[in-house]
Amino acid sequence: MYSEICKHIYTTISKKEGFYYVKKAKKICSVILTLAVLTVSFAGCDSKNYDTTESMGSETSVVVGGTNADPPMGEGNNGTIELKVWSPEAAVSIFNKQCKAFSEKYSDFGKIKISVVPQGESDAATNVLTDPQSAADVFGFACDNIDRLQATDSLLEIAGSEREKVEAENIKAAVDAATIGGKLYAYPETGDNSYCLVYDKGVVSDENAKTLESVLKACKSANKKFVMNAESGYYACLFLFTGGVRLEGYEEDGVTQKFNEYDETTVVKTMMAFRSLFMAYKDTFFNRDVTKVVDGFKSGTVGAGFDGSWNFKSVKDALGNRAGFTILPTINVGEEERQIINMFGYKLIGVNAFTKYPATANELAKYLAGEECQQQRAEELNWGPSNIAVAESDLIKNDEAITAILSQSEYSVPQVKISATFWAPLKTFGNKIVDFDSPMFEADCKDLLHTTIANIRDE
Repeated sequence: MYSEICKHIYTTISKKEGFYYVKKAKKICSVILTLAVLTVSFAGCDSKNYDTTESMGSETSVVVGGTNADPPMGEGNNGTIELKVWSPEAAVSIFNKQCKAFSEKYSDFGKIKISVVPQGESDAATNVLTDPQSAADVFGFACDNIDRLQATDSLLEIAGSEREKVEAENIKAAVDAATIGGKLYAYPETGDNSYCLVYDKGVVSDENAKTLESVLKACKSANKKFVMNAESGYYACLFLFTGGVRLEGYEEDGVTQKFNEYDETTVVKTMMAFRSLFMAYKDTFFNRDVTKVVDGFKSGTVGAGFDGSWNFKSVKDALGNRAGFTILPTINVGEEERQIINMFGYKLIGVNAFTKYPATANELAKYLAGEECQQQRAEELNWGPSNIAVAESDLIKNDEAITAILSQSEYSVPQVKISATFWAPLKTFGNKIVDFDSPMFEADCKDLLHTTIANIRDE
């Protein structure tokens, strides 16, 4: 009866309230039990029937989520809880190892079977929204996707003492990126979702790496390519941001992208500076997908490029002690050296609101986002941590790649509150900037700027 009374209390919490870790649950239920003893005997009272399926650790007395806590362990699955985790392809191996460790750690609570499936963070949100019931129970995603996931009730909330723990253990910017309307909807996974300049030190010196002009000149001298994916809005946005354009969330309708009051003349001149420089080095500039950076390092055809933190390990594997990492260089605009500004975000781990096992899935997400797992991924994948303890470790402080990407955060626009209409116009915008077959003057750049902003705002 004790467990049944407690179960009734736990399952009355609504889905929208998400996960609540109730530290005083045992005390509350003890009071109920004391009252129950006055009228009934202890016969038939068994607290283990429910607690073992939803309490996943000694520090947490009760976990509840959705409209129900987890059903009896593995109900309908031969006594097994089955979970699916989405991971970037390059990280599948380490996520498999970490999920196995999780299953072993909680083996006293029953058999937990976890399958890790390759899935890029950039597409995870779209796939969850397309078919939430067949999507992963636990998945990583880029922080700019959290708005649409939360708007469709696709994520379980993290609240109570668990939220306090997340806030205490992670850098504030990462926690803020996982927070909407004062509520936390995901666990911070990394603190490095951005890109910087990566280069072959045998081609581009550390001094060359300070300016884009010197980088291109060094690559040309060595007959190597410089790679940038200008047709991707994720990279093409730097043409705007370097000129002074900033994102300021949404307009009052909560949908339309809001921009700052930028100086149009400066933005246009900056656009022209990038175009003129790349045109001058059009035999060196290589407008290709970011994967071509590492491929080029391996084949010896690339000297430098703009690449993301997720590829740092591959860059090191390709170049060895010649691998160079630093913040994005400056570019000369008129008589001014302007620091190239990009977009900087965070990767998060969320729990699918449609999971059959919300308590166990949440515990797994918390584990994968915890200090131990972030430390392992920093060591094996070169991922920059959001966890404060890992970020302050010697491992991170002595790593040139992670230091470079974390330093880049000072020269970036936060990857949050971004309209769904932002990316497609930026792709067109980037392609036009580097379309060297079509003439472009300042008046054309001005028209392109107006068109791009209008299309982003869906005007």
